[in-house]
Amino acid sequence: MPAVSRILLKISGEALMGGMTHGWDPAMMGYVCDEVRKVREAGIETAIVVGGGNLFRGASASALGIPRHVGDSLGMLATLMNAAALAAYFDAYGLSARAFSAFPVGNLMEPFSVAAVRAALERAQVAILGGGTSNPYFTTDTGAVLRALEIGADCLVKATQVDGVYTDDPRRNPAAEFLPEVTYDDVLRLNLRIMDASAVAMARENRLPVTVVALRTPGAMRDALLGRAVGSRIVP
Repeated sequence: MPAVSRILLKISGEALMGGMTHGWDPAMMGYVCDEVRKVREAGIETAIVVGGGNLFRGASASALGIPRHVGDSLGMLATLMNAAALAAYFDAYGLSARAFSAFPVGNLMEPFSVAAVRAALERAQVAILGGGTSNPYFTTDTGAVLRALEIGADCLVKATQVDGVYTDDPRRNPAAEFLPEVTYDDVLRLNLRIMDASAVAMARENRLPVTVVALRTPGAMRDALLGRAVGSRIVP
């Protein structure tokens, strides 16, 4: 892997639940802080896009009789809560962090701007980006690719529940084949579902490398970024 100096890390909201059914598991929040600290201590600037599924999923809004665009807006608000919570945990762990929102939210957090986020990263702060793209009908995967491109990240790291890209979900299909490297075209052609199609297409168009690692494997994210044989890579 080429030298990496700046990354965009995508973490799902569900990951923050740990062993709980919703909300934030303090042990998991502390674990995420430790894993990001390892990346920062390797000299890699780190921005994070976090989902909101531990609090509210926009995709589930229709079951409640809520229009999709309203549900997506509620989901974006949930990502802001996660961004603010992560920033507070990071600061408490002695890892300087700054939360940004894709849309104005008063004095809760600073509005996102490329210049402000890049400045925070250059000051060795972790930049946590909430609010998705600020528009409905876009997933946080697409928002993560967008932000990675805007801030000039060398790659997008997606931390998931499995240790890389497989031909099928290995938790349900023991015969699923592990793919240490796969192209954007293959992800779309094989419908691998590691990210939504629009996110993969945007990454492909801009030749943004994507690394997929297991969030719950200690050190995996740092090791993958240092070029060790960990996780999977999605490449041109």
